[in-house]
Amino acid sequence: MFRKTLKNPQAVTGLSLIVLFLMAALFAPALAPNEPDKIDILAKYLPPGGAFPLGTDGLGRCVLSRLLYGARSSMTIAMPSLAIVGLCGVVLGTSAAYLGGAAERVFIIVCDIFMAFPPLVIAISLVGALGTGIVNIVAAVFFSAWVWFARLVRTWALAEKGKDYIISSQIAGCSRTGIIFRHIIPNILPQCVVFLSTSVASVIIMVSGFAFLGLGFPAGTAEWGAILNEAQANFHTHPEILLYPGFCILLAAVGFNLFGEALRDIVTPEGAGQ
Repeated sequence: MFRKTLKNPQAVTGLSLIVLFLMAALFAPALAPNEPDKIDILAKYLPPGGAFPLGTDGLGRCVLSRLLYGARSSMTIAMPSLAIVGLCGVVLGTSAAYLGGAAERVFIIVCDIFMAFPPLVIAISLVGALGTGIVNIVAAVFFSAWVWFARLVRTWALAEKGKDYIISSQIAGCSRTGIIFRHIIPNILPQCVVFLSTSVASVIIMVSGFAFLGLGFPAGTAEWGAILNEAQANFHTHPEILLYPGFCILLAAVGFNLFGEALRDIVTPEGAGQ
């Protein structure tokens, strides 16, 4: 699978963009030419050059530094959120599918309750109620996304449950826990990875949307959506400050989507043949 990924131009392009943004997030303190929150009114709206490669904003803050730290804000929320969604979704969805009976009925009822509301409405409501903070944003993303992934995992697990190797494991006396964690989950894991990789882009856009609406982040936080929100008032005079974070969000979303779609073609035989 690793060799197939490296031979796929789409996967390499997406992976390159992902690595670029992850490196920017990880090494933001070393790469940033200035402090992202340093205010200097006398230096506002300076053109690119010198100490400010992308210029400054309306408060004299370095635009490039804020974009680099914005990558850190987005990635440190998107990746943990999806990791939690993935862990809970895989365990709950697979367990419900294999155990069946009352456990599956309760799972379906809970899922139906959550799915009755649009994910964005759930997320915005939770962020607005819980207040600012990364933990609150992660919680909002989790509660808005876990049910959709868990239902999908249940579908995959049901398909695996009826296969011969599962029946053979049952006849051999394997425990339910052993079958779930040693047989079913490893076989549906590639599909889960594909789904989660394409979902990173959606979470990044969602988190940026929170910041754009002024939800979840303290005022002045260096985050792409927050930078967009601050820059919109001066769009006609300084449109570049609005375009920079929008371009970052677009490239990050494109990178994860390209990589996820390429993985789907590699992992899923049906996708490879299209």
